[in-house]
Amino acid sequence: MHSAAGFLKGLPKAELHLHIEGTLEPELAFRLAKKHGVALPYSSVEELRGAYQFSDLQSFLDIYYAGASVLRDVDDFHDLTAAYLQKAHEQGVVHVEIFFDPQTHSERGIAFRTVLEGITRALREGEEEFGITHRLILCFLRHLSADDAMRTLEEALPYIDFITAVGLDSSERGHPPSKFTAVFDRARREGLLTVAHAGEEGPPEYVYEALDLLKVKRIDHGVRSEEDPKLVERLVRERMPLTVCPLSNIKLKVFAAVEDHNIKRLLERGLCVTVNSDDPAYFGGYLLENFVAIERGLGLTPAELTTLARNSFEASFLEPADKRRWLAAIDAYAHGPKL
Repeated sequence: MHSAAGFLKGLPKAELHLHIEGTLEPELAFRLAKKHGVALPYSSVEELRGAYQFSDLQSFLDIYYAGASVLRDVDDFHDLTAAYLQKAHEQGVVHVEIFFDPQTHSERGIAFRTVLEGITRALREGEEEFGITHRLILCFLRHLSADDAMRTLEEALPYIDFITAVGLDSSERGHPPSKFTAVFDRARREGLLTVAHAGEEGPPEYVYEALDLLKVKRIDHGVRSEEDPKLVERLVRERMPLTVCPLSNIKLKVFAAVEDHNIKRLLERGLCVTVNSDDPAYFGGYLLENFVAIERGLGLTPAELTTLARNSFEASFLEPADKRRWLAAIDAYAHGPKL
C-alpha cells in the first residue's frame, strides 16, 4: 500500500489560487535585499520566518507587502516565479493559474511591464523545462480605490494577450465586490474572465455580489458560503468552483485547526471545491502540504483526494481538450497499480 503523501505527489494536480508574491521565501527575500541594498527589519532568515505568525488577514498582509519591497527588477520577478515552478513540479503540479498584484509594485514605482516580463519569462521556461502549463490572473487590491483598479486595468490592456482573467484580493472586510463592478464590467468587455476572493473573512453576501455583479467564473476561498444554505444550494446547482486554501485558513484563524476545516463537508455537499496553497511561503506549505494536511486532519479517502484533483482541472481555464486529457490521466493514475 502506498503512503498517502506518495500517492498525492504523483497525482496530477492544477493550482488555481496562488499569489506569486506569496511564494517569496525568506532566503530569496534576503538575497534580493542584499542585491538592492534594502534593509529588512529582521536580522536573519530564521527571524523573518519566525515572524510569520498571524492573528488575521491584515496582520499577514502587513508583512506580505513589506516583503514585496525587495522585488525590484525583471530578474527578481523571474527568480521568484521560477522558484515556485520548481517547487510545483516537484510536487506533481502540472498546470498553474497564478495571481499577480501589479498595484503592490506600481505603488513603489515599479513598471507594470517589469513585473509582467519577469513572471512570463519564468512561465515560458517552466513550460519548456517541466511541461507546466499556465494562465496569468491580474488581481486588484481591494483596499485601494476602484479608480486605482481601473487605471491598473488600462495599464494592462497593451499586454492583454498575456493575461487570462482579473481577480480581487487583499483586505476583504469593508471592501465588498460591488465596489469594483465597473472595473470588472470593463475587464469582461475586453475579453477577460473574472474571479474574486469572497467569503474568506467577508460574509456570504460578498459571495453573492461576486456572482451577480462581477460575474465570476470562480470564487476564491468561499468557505463562509456554508453559513447560507441557499447560497450553498446555488453553488452546487451552478457548479461554481471554490478555490479553497486549507493551511492559509488555519494560519489566518478562519478555522482553529485543520480538523475544524469545512472542505470535506463542502465536498460531501457536492460543491466543486479545489485545494490550493494561496501564499505558501507565509502559510507553511505548498500544494502537496495542503493535500497531506487535509488527508491527515480530515481523514479524506483516496477517492475524495482524487475528486479534489479532478475538480482542479474542471475549474481551470484550460481548453476542454486539455481538461479531458488530464482527467483521463488522473483516472488512469488513481485506478492503476499505485492503489
